[in-house]
Amino acid sequence: MPAHEGHHRSYDAVIVGGGHNGLVAAAYLARAGRSVLVLERLGNTGGAAVSTRPFAGVDARLSRYSYLVSLLPKKIVRDLGLDFRVRTRNVSSYTPVERDGRPTGLLVGGGERRTREAFARLTGGEREYQSWQRFYDMTGHVAQRIFPTLTEPLPTRDELRLRVGDEEAWRVLFEEPIGAAVEDRFADDLVRGVVLTDALIGTFADAHDPSLKQNRCFLYHVIGGGTGAWDVPVGGMGALTDALATAARDAGAVLATGHEAVRIETDGSAAEITYRTADGEGAVAARHVLVNASPQQLAVLTGDQPPTPAEGAQLKVNMLLKRLPRLRDSEVDPREAFAGTFHVAEGYQELATAHAQAAAGRLPTAPPSEIYCHSLTDPTILGPDLVEQGYQTLTLFGLHTPARLFDRDNDAVRDELLKSTLAQLDAHLAEPLADCLATDADGRPCIEAKTPLDLERDLRLPGGNIFHRELSWPYAQEGTGRWGVETRHANVLLCGAGAVRGGGVSGVPGHNAAMAVLEELGD
Repeated sequence: MPAHEGHHRSYDAVIVGGGHNGLVAAAYLARAGRSVLVLERLGNTGGAAVSTRPFAGVDARLSRYSYLVSLLPKKIVRDLGLDFRVRTRNVSSYTPVERDGRPTGLLVGGGERRTREAFARLTGGEREYQSWQRFYDMTGHVAQRIFPTLTEPLPTRDELRLRVGDEEAWRVLFEEPIGAAVEDRFADDLVRGVVLTDALIGTFADAHDPSLKQNRCFLYHVIGGGTGAWDVPVGGMGALTDALATAARDAGAVLATGHEAVRIETDGSAAEITYRTADGEGAVAARHVLVNASPQQLAVLTGDQPPTPAEGAQLKVNMLLKRLPRLRDSEVDPREAFAGTFHVAEGYQELATAHAQAAAGRLPTAPPSEIYCHSLTDPTILGPDLVEQGYQTLTLFGLHTPARLFDRDNDAVRDELLKSTLAQLDAHLAEPLADCLATDADGRPCIEAKTPLDLERDLRLPGGNIFHRELSWPYAQEGTGRWGVETRHANVLLCGAGAVRGGGVSGVPGHNAAMAVLEELGD
């Protein structure tokens, strides 16, 4: 769409940012008969939920940033008529370890009997498996009660507590550090670590952090879909945002890529949005503005004081392999081990040590990470020739690598961290990962790594934080408003991951911002 030259146009709603949440809001509002314009800075919509071909001359379309789906309500998919599907993973996780001088590990999935046997093989008895079952029965109950509230007006804390209806679960998840529950319920260090990892995804915290930010992270990782399952997007993450863009356009929304919003002026009832394109500046009027960007960027646009950014703490690595590597633990098939979440250096004590080292300003000596193979569950992201030859993808997400560690030299520290992270994986393989890596058209290994500083540069994530800020409790607090998307400007709403109940690929903030607009308009 070309810039609006020499005149202003007026829309019912202008949405700043064409990430998945902005597209959800656009589709809902346009389907309700409202005129909608989406201004997207980049040359494509999708934000962090995109699929790209990162390796020259290789027909592999990878989910470059966001990569799994859990928090997207089926309601949104149904309401918007999205042509989008997910597939469940048959294996939940595999965690390798060396015990008594021999390689072994814990495989969770493949049915109750296999999981029970895997626990017994690792721990020598039934206790840990029974504790596991009880713990995740509890989180499953909480998920069933909380997940449906995400697309409703914010409940109060007391209302949500009543809805959960389990005082022990409320205490464990909402009131005391998750580390206490992990240590009370599990004895095995590896099992403890597997449980704790869900509290540390993109969140730099100790298990006993008194702020409970690790609890909030854990909560959002176990409530998705009312089950806590993390599913594979068929066709890659870009399939979702492509479907959303189609739904928004089909409903009449205008999607303007290459249009960077630079200023929002509002009196609370009408707004003017100034944008910049390659051809110059323009402006457009709107009754409502929905900002699908970080709270920091919202403040820049409105001229308000920006909040302190929350620090990101992850390493994202995309790889293409000629074949999956063989494991030292010969009792596990690599096609199962990598189909779920493959935990590396994520024992409970290893996680604590890595956090302490990073907090002291050093890279962890044993960087923790988790890996999965998208193409085992969904081979459609690979060209037919690659599938026939047995090629596979690997996605790695590293923990406890806060942005501050990369300040001195992002490129050098990235290379150092990647090398040590892959060394931790190699320790559990029967062959070096490097021997399995594919090469691109220029003969370079098919591997790319992104640090928090890379994400800040490429996607304007403040501090490289994948949630835009620290995750919030899913209930009303002072200043959160009715839907958790309100700002101090009556007609400017925050519909990105930094909204209350934001974070992850969910579409929830986009849905809720649209509902807030339609509710005000009496629709």
